[in-house]
Amino acid sequence: MTNKLADDIKEILYDEKDIANKVQELADKINADYKDGLVAIGILKGSIPFMADLIRKIDVPLVMDFMDVTSYEGTTSSGEVRILKDLSTRIEGKDVLIIEDIIDTGITLSYLTEVLKSRGVKSLKLCTLLTKPSRRSEKIKVDYVGYEIEDNFVVGYGMDYNENYRNLPYIGILDEKVYK
Repeated sequence: MTNKLADDIKEILYDEKDIANKVQELADKINADYKDGLVAIGILKGSIPFMADLIRKIDVPLVMDFMDVTSYEGTTSSGEVRILKDLSTRIEGKDVLIIEDIIDTGITLSYLTEVLKSRGVKSLKLCTLLTKPSRRSEKIKVDYVGYEIEDNFVVGYGMDYNENYRNLPYIGILDEKVYK
């Protein structure tokens, strides 16, 4: 199956080694910023590979939880944010780090940061592996950024098209023939 998936990739942007180095770099920054621990919140489903690798490099006490939040229908943003799965951990008075695979328009994370701030967090920071600033429609502060990319449709390492390609160990640009 992986060969079929790989055939749909126009270009590999970041291979496994690139990603591992970037994850370590981000973890080093997070370790320097947090001494007393944090609550790491992964945004499902795309953040899972990134979050799994990242938290294994974080050496401060850490509680992890997940949220499932969407503003997308297919490949386009609907503009309406919905929480499909909320936290099971109390975050009041805690340092919170949201971990995301990619930030595109910023609509989802802008909404989510306001929701989480309203729950009385001590601090709230964002960590993303990829960001597409050219697509941003909401102003959002991202504290830890892996890579800034152009407006291409990327998949792999958790990112998908119709729930496929998440299992690729690298990040690549999906060939337009697949989704056009």
